[in-house]
Amino acid sequence: MDSEKTVLTGVHFMSGDIACAEGAIAAGCRFFAGYPITPATEIAEHIAARMPKVGGIYIQMEDEIASIAAVIGASYAGLKAMTATSGPGFSLMQENIGLAAMTEAPCVIVDVMRGGPSTGQPTLPGQQDVMQAKWGSHGDYEIIALAPSSAQEMFDLTIEAFNLSETYRIPALVMADEVVAHMWEKVVIPPAEKIRIVNRKKPNTPPDKYAPFMPNDYLVPPMACFGEGFRFHATGLTHDEYGYPRTQSSEVQMRLVKRLCDKIRKNSDKIIRVEEQMLDSAEIVVFAYGIVARAALSAVRKARQQGIKAGLLRPITLWPFPEEHVARAAEKAKAIIVPEMNCGQMVREVERASKETPVFHLPRLGEEPHTPMEILEFIRRHSE
Repeated sequence: MDSEKTVLTGVHFMSGDIACAEGAIAAGCRFFAGYPITPATEIAEHIAARMPKVGGIYIQMEDEIASIAAVIGASYAGLKAMTATSGPGFSLMQENIGLAAMTEAPCVIVDVMRGGPSTGQPTLPGQQDVMQAKWGSHGDYEIIALAPSSAQEMFDLTIEAFNLSETYRIPALVMADEVVAHMWEKVVIPPAEKIRIVNRKKPNTPPDKYAPFMPNDYLVPPMACFGEGFRFHATGLTHDEYGYPRTQSSEVQMRLVKRLCDKIRKNSDKIIRVEEQMLDSAEIVVFAYGIVARAALSAVRKARQQGIKAGLLRPITLWPFPEEHVARAAEKAKAIIVPEMNCGQMVREVERASKETPVFHLPRLGEEPHTPMEILEFIRRHSE
């Protein structure tokens, strides 16, 4: 690798964590604040070496609370900013993730999931943070969370997270798991001019007419940054379109919070991405994400070879949840199977969206993800 280049190009053999770091740099990230934590530390290590050589800033903070606070500050100073952590650190970040949602600070948080609760299994995989991603901070807000299944997607979806974050002025999450983060695979990095990059929209009004939280047609306010000649107020308190606190106003609270939710809900068709394999005639649908989706696809192919009409629905976007895709798959299916590395999280959303179609959960905890044969046997059992 030539670390002097802003964006690496060509074919590389790299881990998911390194691919994530390179994706951030390719997206234009020039500020990273973090604190070491397994299994996300390699992201910070790689960015620490690369950032100074591309004109960016890397800083190790005293903890995860300070890390996300620094990221929000860097975002308001005009930089694309990111942090990376795992479950316990993700928990510590939640209050400030809520602050980023309220102040509409675009930023990216990578959570490489491991087994929990508490310190749990630091070096082993899990999928136990996906509900924390949606509901971790208090209050009503919407979030965008993406789930990569390969090292290539660690690169691609980190860029996508930045693009979505900048488009909707929202903290965007990359919810990886330890296996995807630590596996080494081929990663193809296109030339910089071939990579789609989105930057936040800037105001087209003079500074004295600028309302920092006045939305556009997409319900997203154009964003001036500190130091650009615009004087404005940003606060985590309930605020009006000019940024001033109106904590006792139910009308302002309703208008603000509804917009924070609607800017994602009303644009969900532009955000949601899924992978569908052999769903047209599927009687047994497997809903799986992250590393589990790879085993699930192998199981679905083996089931087809044995005459079982199985198909895969892989949510690339965990949040907003692909409810309509699940509902469509459920209309034709006899059953939906949800293998997850937890005791039951996304399966609840699948149950809600599938209505009367039976949903069966296949949990897995511990050091190994599901195997294709394990999922295949579960498909067989529920196809009879």
